[in-house]
Formats: sequence, structure tokens, C-alpha cells
Amino acid sequence: MEAKPSQGLYPLHRCKTIHLVRHAQGVHNVEGEKNFDAYLSEDFFDANLTPLGWQQVDNLHKRVKTSGISKRIELVVVSPLLKTLQTAVGTFSGEYKDGVDAPPLMIAGAGNSDRHAIGSLNCPPFIAVESCREYLGVHPCDRRSNITKYRELFPAVDFSLAST
Repeated sequence: MEAKPSQGLYPLHRCKTIHLVRHAQGVHNVEGEKNFDAYLSEDFFDANLTPLGWQQVDNLHKRVKTSGISKRIELVVVSPLLKTLQTAVGTFSGEYKDGVDAPPLMIAGAGNSDRHAIGSLNCPPFIAVESCREYLGVHPCDRRSNITKYRELFPAVDFSLAST
């Protein structure tokens, strides 16, 4: 018996859609493309986004908003690395309003950026999950800072599932 296109293993009302997003361009990517050995440099420990990376984030943010996807997102799960946190909060952020008592997703200037604070109003919750991170290897860009530092930079992100 052939399955009809509308049939599936689970009814659609019991399913969730998962969107996977890779981090935007980081400083380690620029140098690593020129010389692969640059990935071994401690200068790129817990790498941040480049200006082009932030432009990529802005473009994806606009696409997520105009497509209506942002209205259907229930939770953002993010790897606890600077470049992934910057990408996630910039892409799926909410609004920021002066005088409203809501912690920012990211404080102004976080991770050597020239960014204003990124707001958490009208956006889904964010949770950093250690098991979403790339395996620890020899590349400093895949190692991260202490969670205490991230809690200061990304106040509205839940770090309860990330080791310290």
C-alpha cells in the first residue's frame, strides 16, 4: 500500500519545525581561508563575528521577519560560543525599547562588536546548550569563554544547560 503525500509518521499538529543556522562569518574564518594553519592561533580563541558576519546576521534577521518565520519560532537553542550567540541573538532578536524593564539579549559592544544592545521584547526564549557545540579539538576558535562572562554579555539567554 502506497502512502498518500498527506500521510506521515506523525500528524503535523504533533510535529515541530527545526531551523538550523550556522554562525555568520567570524574573524577566524577570514584568516583560516587565507592559511588553514591560522585556525591554530590562540588569537582566535572564542572568535567573534566580523563586520561582514554582522551584515549576514542583519540580512538573515530581515528575511526571518519578512517571511513570517519569526512569529512561529517557539524557542532558540544556541551553542555557547561567542560567534554562535552573536549570530542567534542578532537573527532572532526582538525589540529594544528604552524605559521597558526587559533584559537585553546582548549588551552594547559585546564581543568586540560595534553593536547597540539587542532587545528581548517580543522574541522567543533563548537557551544555550553545551551539547550543541562543536567538539573540542585543537582549534582555539572552537573553545569558549567562561559562562559567567556570557551571562554578562547576553543577560536574557538561559545558560542553565551550559557547563561553567
